[in-house]
Amino acid sequence: MTFRTCAYENEVRQALKDGHWPAGCAPELRDHVQNCANCNDLVVVTEFFQVARHSSAPQGSPTPDLIWWRAQLRRQRIAAEQVGRPLTVAQVFAWVVSLVTAVGLLAWQYKHGLHWASWLAEVSPARVLRVSVFLNPNSDWNLVLLIPTLAALALMSGVVVYLVSEKS
Repeated sequence: MTFRTCAYENEVRQALKDGHWPAGCAPELRDHVQNCANCNDLVVVTEFFQVARHSSAPQGSPTPDLIWWRAQLRRQRIAAEQVGRPLTVAQVFAWVVSLVTAVGLLAWQYKHGLHWASWLAEVSPARVLRVSVFLNPNSDWNLVLLIPTLAALALMSGVVVYLVSEKS
């Protein structure tokens, strides 16, 4: 067994590597490969390995652009989740405050006998707008106006936090 190198071997190897074999190379190089056993063997073996590599590659493999696009989508999704966590916490807090306020209002009303109909009969715009009702410590209206106001405030804060988290 003799190992002789051919003067054209590097050119043949480069043509095969670049994908120029056989159509993209000079006609004298093709003639040389037909007459030279070493270069002919190099071409046969290299083409066999190239075909084997292409056939073993998964079909429909993603392009680099698709891989980059997926990575960008994943990065944006992770960033959105990280930004959304404080909003979710604020939303849960607002709902808990609303629920606690509603339960407190119901417990307070249950303690006083649930006389909602009598309240509506007593409410008049003149009484509600008088400042002395708010300042009189003996008046039961202080809690009557304070608790629903706090409940409405808690409910509205929950709604605002929800709407803000939906838009972002």
